[in-house]
Amino acid sequence: MAVRAVRGAVQLDSDEAGHMDERVGELLTAVLERNELVADDLISIWFTATPDLHSDFPAAAARGLGIVDVPLICAQELAIDGAMPRVVRILVHVETYLSRAEISHVYLGATAALRKDIAQ
Repeated sequence: MAVRAVRGAVQLDSDEAGHMDERVGELLTAVLERNELVADDLISIWFTATPDLHSDFPAAAARGLGIVDVPLICAQELAIDGAMPRVVRILVHVETYLSRAEISHVYLGATAALRKDIAQ
C-alpha cells in the first residue's frame, strides 16, 4: 500500500453555503468513487477556495458526508487576475494500492480546463 495524492476541483454557480456543500460533496464523492476509496483510506484533505468564496468552509461538506475523523484544512487561493472564479480545489492524501498512473483526478464541469493534463 502506498500514500498517494488525488487532485480535484469544482466551480460554484454562486457563493451560498448550501450550494458549496452540495458541489464540494459532489466532488468528494466523485473522488472516492472513481478511485474506489472509502473514508478509512483518507489521510487528510486540503481545501482551497478562490477569494470570492466566503459563505462557508469547504471542509464542512466533508463533515456532512460523514468524514469526521480525517484532518481537514482550508486555505485561500492566490488572487490572480483572470483566474477562474468561485473555485474550490482539493488535495486528498490517501492510502491505496493504486499506482500514480491509476489515480483518477477529478475536475468537474468547467474546472477540467484548469488541468487538461490530468483531468479525467
